Amino acid sequence: MTEKPCVTDDPAVSPLSSVQRVRVGSCNEPKIAAVRSAIAAYAPSVEVCGVEVASGVPEQPVGFEEIVQGARNRAAAAHQSGACDLAVGIEDGLIALPPAVATAGNPHLNIGCAAVSDGKRISLGFSSAFAYPPNVTRPAVSDRRPIGELFDALWRERRGESQRLPSARTSGNVGKLTAGALPRSEYARHAVLCALVTFVNPDLYPQPEESP
Repeated sequence: MTEKPCVTDDPAVSPLSSVQRVRVGSCNEPKIAAVRSAIAAYAPSVEVCGVEVASGVPEQPVGFEEIVQGARNRAAAAHQSGACDLAVGIEDGLIALPPAVATAGNPHLNIGCAAVSDGKRISLGFSSAFAYPPNVTRPAVSDRRPIGELFDALWRERRGESQRLPSARTSGNVGKLTAGALPRSEYARHAVLCALVTFVNPDLYPQPEESP
C-alpha cells in the first residue's frame, strides 16, 4: 500500500522547516521584514537578505500582467543572485475595477503580488487591495508616474508632515492611509504567506517534473 504524505499544521514539521536562507528581490526594508515574518512561521532560524534587482516592468505597474511579471522577475533574479533555499519577489501596482462595480471617480485599486521560487517552481500570492486618493491615481495611470512619489507629495501638502525617507521605505502609503493600523510590512506579509501555501502543502499541488 502506498503511503500518503503526512499533513500537519505544526510548523515544527512543516516542509519549510529546513529552509535556512531566503533572498528577497529588493533592498526595501518593509519588504524584507514582510518576508522574514512570513517565513519565520515555518522556519524560525531562517536568514533573510535583500538584493537589488530589476523588476523588468514599468516603474509604475498597471494591470495584473505587469504586477505579476514584476514579482516573478524579482524572484527569479533574487534566486540567481546567490545560494538560497527560496527567493521572493514583491511588486505592487494598480488594477482597474470593472465600470459596473468601480467607485465613481476612482476606478483603480492598489494590490501587491508576491512570487516565491525554489528555482524549480514558482507560487503566487496577493495582498488585499486599497484605493489611493484620486489625485494621485489619475497621473499614476495616465502618465505612469510612480504613485509613491505622488502620494508623498500629496501627504506633505495636505498633512504638513516632513519625512526623511519615502513612505515606501517606512510604514508605507497603506500605513499612513490606515493611520498606522496596517503598515506596509504587514500588508506585504499577507501576500507572501498566500504565496507559500503550495510550499507548505506540497502534496496538494502539482510538482515540477524532475529532469531525466
